[in-house]
Amino acid sequence: MIECENLVKIYKTAEIEVIALQGLDLEIEKGELMAIIGNSGSGKSTLLNMLGGLDRPTAGRLVVDGKDLLKASPSDLIKYRRETVGFVWQNNARNLVPYLTALENVELPMLLNGKVSRSHSLELLEMVDMSHRKNSRLSQLSGGEQQRIAIAIALVNSPKILLADEPTGSVDTKTAAHLLDVLRDLNSTLSLTIIIVTHDRQLSKKVDRVVAIRDGRTSSEFVRKKSYVEELAEIAAGAAINREDDAQVELAVVDKSGRLQIPREYLDALGLKGKNKIKVELEEGRIVLLRPDNENETNAVS
Repeated sequence: MIECENLVKIYKTAEIEVIALQGLDLEIEKGELMAIIGNSGSGKSTLLNMLGGLDRPTAGRLVVDGKDLLKASPSDLIKYRRETVGFVWQNNARNLVPYLTALENVELPMLLNGKVSRSHSLELLEMVDMSHRKNSRLSQLSGGEQQRIAIAIALVNSPKILLADEPTGSVDTKTAAHLLDVLRDLNSTLSLTIIIVTHDRQLSKKVDRVVAIRDGRTSSEFVRKKSYVEELAEIAAGAAINREDDAQVELAVVDKSGRLQIPREYLDALGLKGKNKIKVELEEGRIVLLRPDNENETNAVS
């Protein structure tokens, strides 16, 4: 569904140049429910804006559902945003019009497209368990309820991809779990590709794949040893719940040029802080990293 290859994004002003993405590689399959995590400034929101057709890459390759977004014309991008993607923002004021009811908010994008379907609007509210609050306005809804209405609005155009920017950032843990259950149900019933951008690593409990971005590159992936659905089935059958540390494995991402990002704490353990050279050896099926002077062979990471 999504192919990012050596993706670069540079923001320029008269006095400053900021590299938000510097050679990011990423592939996302159709129907996948996955999360992108990273610290502030890592490039995750920049990537989301480009996947949504809100911003263009500076260089590289970005193909979504067969469409090359780097070469797309402005009219192509408008069509892409209308037909291919749906958005859920962290800021509810960006999702909802406060003086409209929940139902009217869902119908608004239909009105802008010239065709309102009351039955479809009610169906979308039912999908997110909010049909009982159809006549409620923004001030009458909790944060979690507002986000569920926002999800319903994002589904109006029957998108192939749902992009959610910190959808659980302003709600408590219990509400966040409910929102993620709603997204998982939509992923399953609609075969919808869902990408959640967040700084919350606890999302790895709810999705089968978590991609970590560091300094504008894909640095690692957290992959569940068993899918979330399999674990739920085991729990229902009375099996013991695995500890979180045992449930997933972190894999470093190697790009097409053979580059990978080595965690800073590993380099610090070798005493390489502030240095940019390291000795790499192949030893009995392992890649071993050593200090350049190799003074202390116990200081090695493999």
